[in-house]
Amino acid sequence: MKILVTGAKGFVGKNLVAQLKNIKDGKARCYGDITISAIYEYDIDSTAEELDAYCRECNFVFNLAGVNRPQNQEEFMQGNFGFASTLLDTLKKYNNNCPVMISSSIQATLAGRFGTSEYGKSKKAGEELMFQYSQETGAKVLVYRFPNLFGKWCRPNYNSAVATFCNNIANDLPIQVNDRSTELELLYIDDLVEEMIAALKGEEHHCEFDGVETILNENGKYCAAPITHKVTLGEIVDLLESFKEQPQTLVIPEIPYNSFAKKLYSTYLSYLPKEKVAFPLKMNVDDRGSFTELIKSINVGQVSINISKPGITKGQHWHNTKWEFFIVVAGHGLIQERKIDSDEVIEFEVSGDKIEAIHMLPGYTHNIINLSETENLVTVMWANEAFDPNRPDTYFEMV
Repeated sequence: MKILVTGAKGFVGKNLVAQLKNIKDGKARCYGDITISAIYEYDIDSTAEELDAYCRECNFVFNLAGVNRPQNQEEFMQGNFGFASTLLDTLKKYNNNCPVMISSSIQATLAGRFGTSEYGKSKKAGEELMFQYSQETGAKVLVYRFPNLFGKWCRPNYNSAVATFCNNIANDLPIQVNDRSTELELLYIDDLVEEMIAALKGEEHHCEFDGVETILNENGKYCAAPITHKVTLGEIVDLLESFKEQPQTLVIPEIPYNSFAKKLYSTYLSYLPKEKVAFPLKMNVDDRGSFTELIKSINVGQVSINISKPGITKGQHWHNTKWEFFIVVAGHGLIQERKIDSDEVIEFEVSGDKIEAIHMLPGYTHNIINLSETENLVTVMWANEAFDPNRPDTYFEMV
């Protein structure tokens, strides 16, 4: 399959092309038997001759080209309707009735606050042109009305509040929020790319619109990505501030699978300046070695790294409720555990050559001994709760 992507250097185009290349090169194998032989990237600096050649050869078109920040209002119609017309005329020239996807906007509903939008009017005109083209040629057209988009590579201080907030907070720049209660419907770039690849396979999702509300409907005239998030500006800013604090607190905010927070965190990280990509950790060092907390979470505990020098024994304590995993990743050691009302000691010889996780059981005093005379013992330690100095639940007792 040969694919034409117009607007290939834009936010959506860059993300789509990157994943299409992964499929073409055999790096992304989760899309079934789809085969891509060529990806034609067209953008504002491409030539008319290139567009002509691409339209002759392509088997599918993603039309992402458009204007959203022109010098004057007239450029909306020229850039959005005008180019779509040129694209379709060129396809007609070669009797190429391949499927065409067009990126429209929720503003094309011309409902509510979008009623006077020149941008919306130009997008609506482009939609109608596509539907007319389909009737004339029999070609399949897929019209997507995008809500607000966010994700990596989105240009800040342009037309995305999320990109601007991510960039400014990551770079210690001020942000302006006029109304924290303002709600946005947001579509994550990876979710959009997944939908676009589904469309390439003929598995697109269809919808209708009730005002500006998207209602999934398999017989719908329009198409839509099935996963969006409705979030207030205040919620976005609060999450970003918590992400910014992570290097100091070590606390990873709650980021459940497929949640907005998870997607926003990945987006935020893509805006970090070079000097913030790495950050120091506090190593608690003494003559026995070191202990360093790595990350903490509210609900699933914390991870730390323990380094024991040759011959050193650490631990010798027990917990009522806290429990841990000890995972030796380098060196050779011995872990001992004893129920505090028993004389029976259970032992586990551990090594970085055979990595395994050992439970530190509640009510069992435990230790870890470096058996080597020359090498450090390095242990990853996970505890089911973050350490609370006011209630440490840690009691000294020799094994």
